[in-house]
Amino acid sequence: MLLYIRFNNFFSFAGEGEWSFKVGKQPAESLYDINLKTTYDKFRLNKVTGVLGANGSGKTQFLKVLPFLSWFIARSAKRLESNDAILFSPFKGTEEKISNFEVGFLLKNEDDLYDEYRYELSVTTKKVYREALYQKTSRSFSYIFERINDEEIVSYKHRHFLSPSLADDANTNVSLIAYANLLDSPIAKKVVHFFSSFAFNVHPTGREEHSSEALIEAAELFNDNEILKNQVENLLCKFDIGISKLKFEQVVSFDLDQQAKEVLMPVAIHQYGNEELKFWFINESNGTRSAFILLSIILPILQKGGLAIIDEIDNDLHPHLLPHLIDLFKFEQTNPYQAQLIFSCHTPEVFNILQKHQIYLVQKENQESEAWRLDDVVGVRADDNLYAKYMAGAFDAVPNV
Repeated sequence: MLLYIRFNNFFSFAGEGEWSFKVGKQPAESLYDINLKTTYDKFRLNKVTGVLGANGSGKTQFLKVLPFLSWFIARSAKRLESNDAILFSPFKGTEEKISNFEVGFLLKNEDDLYDEYRYELSVTTKKVYREALYQKTSRSFSYIFERINDEEIVSYKHRHFLSPSLADDANTNVSLIAYANLLDSPIAKKVVHFFSSFAFNVHPTGREEHSSEALIEAAELFNDNEILKNQVENLLCKFDIGISKLKFEQVVSFDLDQQAKEVLMPVAIHQYGNEELKFWFINESNGTRSAFILLSIILPILQKGGLAIIDEIDNDLHPHLLPHLIDLFKFEQTNPYQAQLIFSCHTPEVFNILQKHQIYLVQKENQESEAWRLDDVVGVRADDNLYAKYMAGAFDAVPNV
């Protein structure tokens, strides 16, 4: 379970950005609440968080921090050679400065209770300057490991993690957790498993497009999982008044080298009187294709738990569909493992769906992005018409036109 992330010098965020699922004790109860106990504390968390702002304000950059950390902590030791660059961009005006990240998260232990962890990272695109993992013990945090590769200080200490001789073999541009996972460290495996449970449509290089390759990947996913296949079929039939059934068929595809291969392609069945008309998904509307690909990200997370990060969730979708997608995270029937969702969008009706502690706003001034949660704005009441105030510009984070 993710608690919060703090970061700075990351893409368009020069100063500190913070994003948190923590609710606190004041807001009224919501069906998007998660209430759980850790070994030492009780937490109330959001299942869903929405991010809004004008075009170019930094919403996508705000979300990118999550896929970046997921990749770095879980996969960097497999993917990077010793001279490879670390895949992110610091703020353009401070490219030589260090970027800092802090993540709070919960992992279940053998007693089926959650333990609280904190991960810290100081890094440039060339190397890791500092990396540390802590676990909460009693009322304070104790280090599991701390690794420093500064010009003036090189040190490593640990408790039941990698021995110094093994840790010294890790490249300075990879996460020690990712490296320890390759060596079967138990705690590293738990942490990597958690950060591997993130699913997203945005990467350090940008948002994934709804391509034919994405359709094929989604078709293969649903074809291999009967439960998910039934779910996506039921939802698409609700979303698209023309679809009555969903099938998958083998077709011949050609790659860039003109090599032929068989792939699965989704097929929509439309009822016309007593006839069934078959349409390849590639010929369906942009909205139908977008919903199909979007559900291939969201439904597996709902099935097993984890975190979905969706940039522009409303892209090509009718605004009336957005509440139905968000509602999938609301109830135990569709979200039995309390999966979490963070998304960006341009649909202001989100202010009528979520509460103020579930909404972040992003704005850019002088090429620097800043983000804040709506319940941090002084004077905003829970019973305010948030939609009307946002549309009137009372919260900023709107186009300056």
